[in-house]
Amino acid sequence: MSPLTVLLTLTVTVVTLLLSVSPSAAWRPWPSTKYNTSDFIYGNSKKYEGSSEFVHMKYHMGPVLSANITVHTIWYGTWQKTQKKIIREFISSISAVNAKHPSVAGWWKTVQLYTDQTGKNISSTVLLGREKNDRFYSHGKRLTRLSIQSVIKSHVTAKSNPLPINPKSGLYLLLTSDDVYVQDFCGQVCGFHYFTFPSIVGYTLPYAWVGNSAKFCPGVCAYPFAVPDYIPGLKPAKSPNGDVGVDGMISVIGHEIAELATNPLINAWYAGPDPVAPVEIADLCEGIYGTGGGGSYTGQLLDGEDGATYNMNGIRRRYLLQWVWSNVVNYCTGPNALDQ
Repeated sequence: MSPLTVLLTLTVTVVTLLLSVSPSAAWRPWPSTKYNTSDFIYGNSKKYEGSSEFVHMKYHMGPVLSANITVHTIWYGTWQKTQKKIIREFISSISAVNAKHPSVAGWWKTVQLYTDQTGKNISSTVLLGREKNDRFYSHGKRLTRLSIQSVIKSHVTAKSNPLPINPKSGLYLLLTSDDVYVQDFCGQVCGFHYFTFPSIVGYTLPYAWVGNSAKFCPGVCAYPFAVPDYIPGLKPAKSPNGDVGVDGMISVIGHEIAELATNPLINAWYAGPDPVAPVEIADLCEGIYGTGGGGSYTGQLLDGEDGATYNMNGIRRRYLLQWVWSNVVNYCTGPNALDQ
């Protein structure tokens, strides 16, 4: 075999490998994958706090969400009022500076440090926007990545109370209930973000999808509040809000919102050689929820008086939220000294 043939074969293999994984899924004990997305590029370097030798987070000159961020939510499927309340209060907590330390707002201060080419920082303000309920499963109970965009289109172009069109500061969050299966759910992703195609939606809008895994794969996407059957002897942690599926979603929602703020059109902040499979600020901290975290160990967490496990305080609730990569100090951080 000629050297050129070998090179082409290796190139095709690498590209296929990168395309086969999601760029925006938080660490989970995947049943079919030994490594996580960024493992393919950085080995295990990201699994250790402060390990920055191989990490090269770069700015690629694209826009970031520097104006006040408004999260417009689509509740797809059947949702309980209490479930919606947990998620709404989490989003509101991102800007709640008066929450008890360690807080969600303190965690967001790391995200705020990222800037665009003019020096403008990510906005400190994250607001709840308009909501739409899709309780009749308008596109069925099995969605593809493209049909997710069709769902968004149906709600931004609705004749009655459509979601507002705001490409510069709007963030569109599609949440699917526990009886809806989305392409690659559980096997590769628990959520992902991207931007809508004008050919489908009519606009270029940054969006994220996150699914409730309670029925499909709680041991994967609601970890550590549920554990996989193939890890014997490991006991699940008690969820802080009494809903394993929704408490598991919180970390993924935080993951996606942080990456949408810093890389809304996949041309701003990311590491790695190609935007086809960018490694973003939450990807670099997969599995890290507290000091010492990495791999399958979450790190040092907090235990409430009721026995629930969490690491951050919101307005009125507690949450378990993944840390994010700080480009200032080059390691994963949670709520920091500015939050005290």
